[in-house]
Amino acid sequence: MQQWLIRPGGNVPDDIAPQRTVDPRQYAELLQRELEQQGVVADVHVGHELALVSVWVGLVVWCNGDRFWWQAGWDEQCGRPAYASRPVSGVEEVARLVAVRCTELRRVRFGERTDPGRVRSGEQAEWPRAQADERATAPEPERPQGPV
Repeated sequence: MQQWLIRPGGNVPDDIAPQRTVDPRQYAELLQRELEQQGVVADVHVGHELALVSVWVGLVVWCNGDRFWWQAGWDEQCGRPAYASRPVSGVEEVARLVAVRCTELRRVRFGERTDPGRVRSGEQAEWPRAQADERATAPEPERPQGPV
């Protein structure tokens, strides 16, 4: 007799149901190391049975222990984000694809300067403060002059 797992999407035979034996954090940390080898710094966060790899503004890679997925661009026709997904067994490919996406996002933010680490001295002052390894602070509000 075949045993079945009850899933929100219906009954699935347990021999084809995804069986997670590894914590998603382990795959996220593996991706983090692969990204570091490509010169991309990332942070790992864990919660609610997911691991998140925070790469860049607007670029987060989710991992549930079976797959990685991330926003790979924008679908102009539908007017919504386009997502990419790969199995965790392809962590090297995921790191390569995410590094390419990170480069695209940096190019959008900084123009043709794609590597913030390769700036000339004095050039860093024109970047947003958060990119100069400082905490971003809100400017002081201007006080009205004259009678109010």
